[in-house]
Amino acid sequence: MDALLTLALDPLVWVALATLIVMEIVLGIDNLIFISILTNKLPAEQREKARRIGIGLALVLRLGLLSMVAWIVQLTDPVSTVFDHGVSWRDIILISGGLFLVWKATKEIHEHVDTTSDTHTAAIAAPAFGAAIVQILVLDMVFSIDSIITAVGMTEHVPVMVIAVIVAVSVMLLAAAPLANFISRNPTVVMLALGFLLMIGMMLIAEGFGAHVPKGYMYAAMAFSALVEGLNMMTRRAREKRQAEAAKEGASQ
Repeated sequence: MDALLTLALDPLVWVALATLIVMEIVLGIDNLIFISILTNKLPAEQREKARRIGIGLALVLRLGLLSMVAWIVQLTDPVSTVFDHGVSWRDIILISGGLFLVWKATKEIHEHVDTTSDTHTAAIAAPAFGAAIVQILVLDMVFSIDSIITAVGMTEHVPVMVIAVIVAVSVMLLAAAPLANFISRNPTVVMLALGFLLMIGMMLIAEGFGAHVPKGYMYAAMAFSALVEGLNMMTRRAREKRQAEAAKEGASQ
């Protein structure tokens, strides 16, 4: 208790906590987009439950991994060498998760683009609830390990990491339903989100092979793309409103 009180009185700890919370929320956006796209394919009555389970698993995983911080840190130690590059278990996990994300995003894009009757009908069939949870769990693991290794580099205080994770996951839980509903109502946003996932997957693969990609560049590109899409949506709604008013005036004449 005295140790926690000492931490609470240290202003540097509060700065680290605020920084970690922001970082965890930003890193959680990737996970949230994936969960939203995947759960939107489930029957309507299962979507909210799947989102809560997926985000709950993210919290359990991150808290469980925080209890093994010493082991997590060792994942960055090289276990093999490929093309003169030391490969660690963290690299292997990032590459595997990146490949899975690229495969999943590519598959989803193909399903949305391919409109041939039989193939398209089979492609858009809702996945099994259990299969959706397993896929969410796989990505939860990848993002959790990456975020915890980043957090360890920012602070050595586990209680600070725990609070940051709980706050960030709580924000994810509150934002999950509105984000999923927004994506569901706007089909063009689905393609944009899938493009984000494709880019994130490639970034994970690059990180796994030792090519550091500043996340600020990636999130800036995502923010710019989202801004452009927002302007397109405003333009479409304004055009639809004008067309509706014109049709109404034509009917009244």
